[in-house]
Amino acid sequence: MGCNQSLEVERSKEQKPFGSQMVSVHPRAGCGGPGVPQFTSTSSHRNTTLSRGSIRLNTLNFGTRKGHACPRPLRQAIQQHRHFRGLFNLSAPVLLWGGLLGPELWDSLSRHKAPYGWQNLSRQAITSTLNLLNSSESAELFAAPGDLPRPCIRCAVVGNGGILNGSRQGRNIDAHTFVFRLNGAVVEGFEHDVGAKTSFYGFTVNTMKNSLYTYWRLGFTSVPQGQDLRYIFIPSDIRDYLMLRSAILGVPVPEGPDKADRPDAYFGPHASARKFKLLHPAFISYVTKRFLKSKLINTNFGDLYMPSTGALMLLTALHTCDQVSAYGFITSDYWKYSDHYFDREKQPLVFYINHDLPLEATLWRDLHKAGILWLYQR
Repeated sequence: MGCNQSLEVERSKEQKPFGSQMVSVHPRAGCGGPGVPQFTSTSSHRNTTLSRGSIRLNTLNFGTRKGHACPRPLRQAIQQHRHFRGLFNLSAPVLLWGGLLGPELWDSLSRHKAPYGWQNLSRQAITSTLNLLNSSESAELFAAPGDLPRPCIRCAVVGNGGILNGSRQGRNIDAHTFVFRLNGAVVEGFEHDVGAKTSFYGFTVNTMKNSLYTYWRLGFTSVPQGQDLRYIFIPSDIRDYLMLRSAILGVPVPEGPDKADRPDAYFGPHASARKFKLLHPAFISYVTKRFLKSKLINTNFGDLYMPSTGALMLLTALHTCDQVSAYGFITSDYWKYSDHYFDREKQPLVFYINHDLPLEATLWRDLHKAGILWLYQR
């Protein structure tokens, strides 16, 4: 999750060793190793920020980002850092929407398994979903009016790590322009430590449902809701596309593991397309290959591996915001803290095989040292 645990796997499944840890392996469909499909579009929206035809991933482009009011926007720190300057491509489309759909994109993404593409997934389900995400609001997280420079966009990404318990960071978190939360985001009763503001809630259908089931008694009794809140779907499998389509249409899920499920139970009764964002599979490929290319990919567990939900949300913020702060993410002294800030008793962090949390911890540390993000530590 980018915080101190993983919910893409179920604890009740078969146990397998991972070093000195015990990990639970859940055979999640469609999690092949990361390819890097090109970002392509054959639509008529080629002049929009997120629709650029083929984009070379080794090119760092700052031309689309505004934020001159920031004293030191993260892009300046990237430009000045030899290593990260070669990794970041701030022009890479982060979100997938109907304006990008075309034969070239389908051909490219069909070569790779989910979450990195659409191999063996229903074309009808995917295209019908994307056709509902057909406005400019679906193309960007936060749009500036016309070409006017936007103010400094400061984003807080809040993981669920136990380091936040007793942190008293709530006021600092809420002071950001936007606040990202994910999975089991318990807020009530912990406002002093984690704040109360939620702008974006990120998840896969699997992690959302597992969070509701696992943390119900700990306070996560419903998915965050609010008039201005937006939901970021991470397409880890076909069920994410099916749930998203049904949520926009306001109908039960027609097929798959969530058949007959009612999305309004999670997202409210009046959710429309403007409430939902969909992470681009090629963006997941890009951040995996560039930032989180784990050695696990080349093992027997390679088909299970993907960056954690928290990692994807944090990297999303790093590619869309002008300044980014990370709270509740794994740090080098993780063993001092409970798995989650809302645990009633201290629970040790367990490293699961479908994520590489030590690799993520190293990335957050290095980005913090480079001044590209600010990582909360104690």
